[in-house]
Amino acid sequence: MKQKGFLIVTAQPAPVFEEEFNAWYDTEHLPERLAVPGFETALRYVATAGSRGYLAVYDTVDAGVLDTPAYLKVSFDNSSPWTKRVTGRARIYRSAGTQIYPGDALTVPSARLCLLRFRGLPADAADTIVAGMRANFEQRPETLQVRVFAYPTDGGTDFLGMVEARAPLNEFLDLKPFGSYADAIDMVNTYVPY
Repeated sequence: MKQKGFLIVTAQPAPVFEEEFNAWYDTEHLPERLAVPGFETALRYVATAGSRGYLAVYDTVDAGVLDTPAYLKVSFDNSSPWTKRVTGRARIYRSAGTQIYPGDALTVPSARLCLLRFRGLPADAADTIVAGMRANFEQRPETLQVRVFAYPTDGGTDFLGMVEARAPLNEFLDLKPFGSYADAIDMVNTYVPY
């Protein structure tokens, strides 16, 4: 099975800048990304718990899509003036890599999305992170799907656990299935569709 790629971006624009930020995302940025071959979905969310701000989730055919000439033509130094203006006025966290569990799922419409971040772990922590996410969320009646993403960083490998749910998730998180890797959790945010 070929693993899908992902791009996940959290953004915290200054409150006085939110109107322009949302206009840019909806009228330029999402359509521009979806026009790049290999991008399969692009969905936005707004935080309800955890840090304030927005989330964008993009599914790609594979992780290599973000290295293609088509993507590089509209990103980084080649970004539009509006993109540079907006991203220069927001606190941005960007992660891109591979969907390691289940590997081939696309983002589904959901009433809630929960995102957990595990920072700076060894790459071989993957099995434990996946097992912990599955143990915590797969048997809940409100869960639609659980996915886990991995991407290399200067400090090791960061993992994102994502739960898409049909209803609000209760606050309980059993840390035991994550073992010592639970100490690497530095973000637990809940979002609703934008």
